[in-house]
Amino acid sequence: MFNILRRKKTATAETEPTPPSEKKGLFARLAQGLAKTRTRFTTGIANLILGKKTLDNDLLDLIETQLLSADVGVEATQQLIQHLTQKLARKELSDSAAVLHCLQEDMKNMLHPCQVTLAIPDDKKPFVILVVGINGSGKTTTIGKLAKSLQAADETVMLAAGDTFRAAAIEQLQVWGERNKIPVVSQQPGADTAAVIYDALESAKAREIDVLIADTAGRLHTQTNLMDELKKVKRVMTKLDPSAPHETLLVLDASIGQNALTQAKQFHDAIGITGLALTKLDGTAKGGIIFAIAKQLHIPIRYIGVGEGIDDLRPFNADEFVNALFEMAEPHD
Repeated sequence: MFNILRRKKTATAETEPTPPSEKKGLFARLAQGLAKTRTRFTTGIANLILGKKTLDNDLLDLIETQLLSADVGVEATQQLIQHLTQKLARKELSDSAAVLHCLQEDMKNMLHPCQVTLAIPDDKKPFVILVVGINGSGKTTTIGKLAKSLQAADETVMLAAGDTFRAAAIEQLQVWGERNKIPVVSQQPGADTAAVIYDALESAKAREIDVLIADTAGRLHTQTNLMDELKKVKRVMTKLDPSAPHETLLVLDASIGQNALTQAKQFHDAIGITGLALTKLDGTAKGGIIFAIAKQLHIPIRYIGVGEGIDDLRPFNADEFVNALFEMAEPHD
């Protein structure tokens, strides 16, 4: 179930609670999507901890190595290990099961501040989502899934094909639009991105569209000219709406590990990122990068992608994510 918050909802528009059977199905898909990371990362940690009769520094060293190898990052790993060390020193962890539980809770607490659902307010129409990221991150596919999910939540949606450097990107968005009866504003390949998005915003305002999702050309964070183009896009938008874009969503490919953290830092420094979508978690053992990102950047993680299906792009939930990593239990009501 894809949840989109509106800040001002009438009682009749409230979303029905997700049935328990559907919750179990969604959790099972999440757990399946994180299987590679679990095999490489949390299963190894669980085996280390539960297989150790002695709770000592050697065990902590082994856990630290496992965390670092899973791209959790130095800062996040140090915080997790430091808390375990303190707990062991105070004899607050009596056995290996308590160590494992403490680690899981600390991992959830690290992610909780980044669990912020994207809210679509009633007083901003259209609500503009500017989507950025490098080629190959899953940006255009994420836009299509997000558009479909917003539409399912009774939002009217328009797409702006601002990636004018790739004809395939324009065609992809047009296919998504035709399939789901969502209007797409586009021009010829090579057209000015800012002009395309300006036209789309103008059209969305005239048609009273709820949400405009604007694609942009995939770029490396080191390409200064393309970063400048993004700044231009944001500047041009303000001529029609001084508050636009209302969300600048960076799509990151989780499979590139620490490079995803570097990308996020540099995009954030250049244009100011307000939300993240972490894709391809189902195809990588490097899902630990989410902890490094949460620890260092404190940017809301809006969505995670754990498969090809529409329901596999899902709002980020810290508890469900860690539970699925350890495959503990289905989420409670």
